[in-house]
Amino acid sequence: MDELVGPSHGTAHLPLHIAWSGRTVFDLEKPKQRMSVYRTVLVEGQRDDLMVLLNKDLLTAQWPFLRNLVSRTIREVWESAFTELAAVRPATTT
Repeated sequence: MDELVGPSHGTAHLPLHIAWSGRTVFDLEKPKQRMSVYRTVLVEGQRDDLMVLLNKDLLTAQWPFLRNLVSRTIREVWESAFTELAAVRPATTT
């Protein structure tokens, strides 16, 4: 997790090999755009992409909702590798 040193604010520019189906520029100040960036990077990114595009604090803060937007496999890999994510209480829907 300490290697996740991506931006915590401003604009995120995703490379085409990650955002191959459309938009590549996102405003991290906007929650929906930030969530979209994180979901896309988790699903499509390679190890180096994860380290430079994801931010440890933002990932942890968003994880209760984000974990429901990725596949079970991705969720299990991240939660087994990083106990701090597994300990985050999942978001509930009402």
